[in-house]
Amino acid sequence: MIRINLLPQKKRAERTEGSQLWLVALLVLLLLEIVGLVVFHGFKREELATQKHKNDEIQAQIDHAKRAVKNQAEVKQKLAQLRAREDAISKLQSARTGPTAMMLELARILTPGRGPSVSPDKLAQLKRNNPLAVYNPNWDARRLWLTRFVEEHRQVRLEGRARDGEDVSDLARRMNLSSYFYDVKLLPARQVHDAESGLELVNFQLEAKVRY
Repeated sequence: MIRINLLPQKKRAERTEGSQLWLVALLVLLLLEIVGLVVFHGFKREELATQKHKNDEIQAQIDHAKRAVKNQAEVKQKLAQLRAREDAISKLQSARTGPTAMMLELARILTPGRGPSVSPDKLAQLKRNNPLAVYNPNWDARRLWLTRFVEEHRQVRLEGRARDGEDVSDLARRMNLSSYFYDVKLLPARQVHDAESGLELVNFQLEAKVRY
């Protein structure tokens, strides 16, 4: 009878199966690691794309703000130019019409029954506060006449003759109340004898600043 010992072969088979299982497990772990890396890489790519999109939006806002600031500077410059042009035109118009209006105001002041351009409310308030500062509405402007008028750099100098000092004072009061004159100053006057009329008159001088 022939005997065959199978025990060592069985152990070798078990060892082979164990090696195969370990290799399969290793392959599974490696595969899981690869899948994990792929998933992690995809997540990071998506996160990077999201951050890049945010950065692009921020950069677009910065570019828009830069353009807006640039346009604002241009607009301000154009507005400044327009204002300078308007001021120049206004000064030219004022220089052309201002002296005429000032002379018309002086003519009103020296016209009997007329007076300076002043608000009625301001005149009423002045009467209550300081009656001596109000002009005499009954003053006869023919008691005073001008012999010289000079205007330079919006400052005028008047010279003339009057019947007495009160006539000169009333002229000064009227000019002070006018919206065209201010800082009116009476200069020293002197009394003279007019040979033609035989009257004693006052030679006066007056300075004032003009507003127009």
